[in-house]
Amino acid sequence: MSNSNIRARLREIRDKVEAEERLSLQDGLFLYEPDVSIQAIGELANYVRERMNGNVGYYNINTHLNPTNVCVYRCRFCAFRKDLRDSNGYAMTDEQILERGREATANGCTEMHIVGGLHHQRKYEWYRDLISMLKQNFPQIHLKAWTAVEIDWFRFQTKKSFRWVLEDMREAGQGSMPGGGAEIFHPEVRDQLCEHKANTPSWIEIHKTAHEIGMKTNCTMLYGHVEKAYHRIDHLMRLRELQDKTGGFQVFIPLAFHPENTQLSDLKKPSGLMDLRTVAVSRLMLDNVRHIKAYWIMLGIETAQAALAYGADDLDGTVRHELIYHDAGAQTPEFLSVEQIQQLIREAGREPIERDTTYNRVIRDPNDFTQWRSGESVDAELTAV
Repeated sequence: MSNSNIRARLREIRDKVEAEERLSLQDGLFLYEPDVSIQAIGELANYVRERMNGNVGYYNINTHLNPTNVCVYRCRFCAFRKDLRDSNGYAMTDEQILERGREATANGCTEMHIVGGLHHQRKYEWYRDLISMLKQNFPQIHLKAWTAVEIDWFRFQTKKSFRWVLEDMREAGQGSMPGGGAEIFHPEVRDQLCEHKANTPSWIEIHKTAHEIGMKTNCTMLYGHVEKAYHRIDHLMRLRELQDKTGGFQVFIPLAFHPENTQLSDLKKPSGLMDLRTVAVSRLMLDNVRHIKAYWIMLGIETAQAALAYGADDLDGTVRHELIYHDAGAQTPEFLSVEQIQQLIREAGREPIERDTTYNRVIRDPNDFTQWRSGESVDAELTAV
């Protein structure tokens, strides 16, 4: 495509964006063309980001809990899972889980992100009981738990419906769902990555059901492996379609593939420019998802910081005990202090605001950092401006 044609197409897309018109599949594919200026795309994504979320950069204080790494599935992209007899396989005890909750409370965490392997010798009740145990002992911490892959496994274990599982887990204390397990929806790619685990219709049905019962969820896309631009845009459009129906997605997180220690270790990880392009294109395509997260664990600190000018408005959190992406070769720190994450946001020219899992402003006791409460919705604050 000639430079003049590229400029003309960019003008068309810019006109659409400024008029708040929805971008098409062809628009999305064009934005992934290597000849299309990433700076131009970033500028347009930043325009949308500031229109939707102002000049703030959100973060939270959170910890991860991976109760077991033993898993019945053998996804080609996963470096975390282990076989039952593997010397590095584990399943946490109740005391270990409670200790994680005590540590989270002592450090002022507002959220525990709970995902793990599908241990075929652990019954559904083990997964439910750990949620119940955490909620009973640490009632203020929000439990963002179980991807759609785990919910699908729980349905298999219990022979119940998705709705039954989600309502039962909510009764136990689950507050929301992370967006993992989406990977890439298109079967051309999904069958190469994880052909046996929860398929695309199941993932979508689980999140749709969660939204119907009032449970907020996140959504993700794993990119930078065997997929093409078409598969990414197709994935984003499927998320957008579900969001049109339910409005239950809070935030989209583009996840950069880390090949080390996986069955796809011959591949190169995506470049920083691909990361920024994907963040920007996601912001432009997902016109009905309020927040875009630059997950610093996967993107790297510098790229995540730059992403705050390419459509992202959230860096995730302090993140204690992250294992899944570090097992796959992530070189990022295993923890950031509040001061560090605030400084990263300020250096990017944004105002740092602490939010809880469901995007309410966190108000902390000035005399005791571990004491906090949730205030007004940050989305409502922006709407009122």
